[in-house]
Amino acid sequence: MATRLPSQTQVIELLDAEFTRAGYEIEDVVIDNTAEQLPRITVVADGDTPLDLDTAAALSRSASDLLDGLDFDGHYVLEVSSPGVHRPLTTAKHFRRAHGRKVEVTLSDGTGVTGRVGVVEDDVVTLVVRAGRDWNRRRLPLGEISKAVVQVEFSPPSARELELTGRQAPDAGTEAG
Repeated sequence: MATRLPSQTQVIELLDAEFTRAGYEIEDVVIDNTAEQLPRITVVADGDTPLDLDTAAALSRSASDLLDGLDFDGHYVLEVSSPGVHRPLTTAKHFRRAHGRKVEVTLSDGTGVTGRVGVVEDDVVTLVVRAGRDWNRRRLPLGEISKAVVQVEFSPPSARELELTGRQAPDAGTEAG
């Protein structure tokens, strides 16, 4: 017999104020009650400050306390996580939160651009793109972007590239090309 869990709407309404106080907003709630294992409630949160493990753990504890106060049957697994790199960037807020990250963008004309997210203002995102051996800024109206996703990086960006985004390199003494 399946465990009766709160609805997605109930979870959002219950947890929204707590997450907002911590500086995060709930982007999604996924309730999986189909597995043979314990049902899973996944709360996906994002904020202007990246969700680190300590904050996720604290939010998970407070969310668990709040959910335990609801009247529903059985046990569940609660997971609080960030959207991850595969989430498409679709709004100015998403691009702002990805500031300094490398993204792959598909424009509405079908062309592709890979660059590092710089300043976002007036629904225009500035990407720092490779220009030969140097870097340039390219301004793209959000309306011309049909798809954008953050890329996984295995090496740090150059100090010059980060400088053009408005971010500082973590260690100014090292520069990757």
